[in-house]
Amino acid sequence: KKSTINQREVGVDVTSFAEAIRRALRQDPDVILVGELRDLETIEAAITAAETGHLVLSTLHTNDATETINRILATLGGDEQQSARMQLAAVLVGVVSQRLVPRLDKKGRVAAVEILINNARVRDLILDPARTADIRRVLDESTDMGMQSFDKSLIELFLAGHISEK
Repeated sequence: KKSTINQREVGVDVTSFAEAIRRALRQDPDVILVGELRDLETIEAAITAAETGHLVLSTLHTNDATETINRILATLGGDEQQSARMQLAAVLVGVVSQRLVPRLDKKGRVAAVEILINNARVRDLILDPARTADIRRVLDESTDMGMQSFDKSLIELFLAGHISEK
């Protein structure tokens, strides 16, 4: 009741995700939802929007938070790799990854969720190409910051009786 939603469909209203983001910025939105970060142009446009203070939410088909960060950096890659790392480290708020697991307690599936929060430690790991892989360890070690690895999520679901050990 207190919001306005404007939607653009690629192929009908715009020619690309990046064009949709650029057009959306002209309307001064608070939040921009991008269906999927598919290519370099879309990722760059999303990061630019985030740098200007907009909350940008998107999806990316990866297996976990570390792979998400690596995929974005690989796409941005090239000669500007360190600049891309600095931009991503500055604008990333968090990564939520999910896998649907067959339920034991009833029909259907339940989401096992990995949550990575971009804090100072994660920022440092994103900035350093030699240490980006250590993000996995941050997820495994963090207990009080809202972060959670897939393993922790699976254990909680198992102990609650929602999934089998298998």
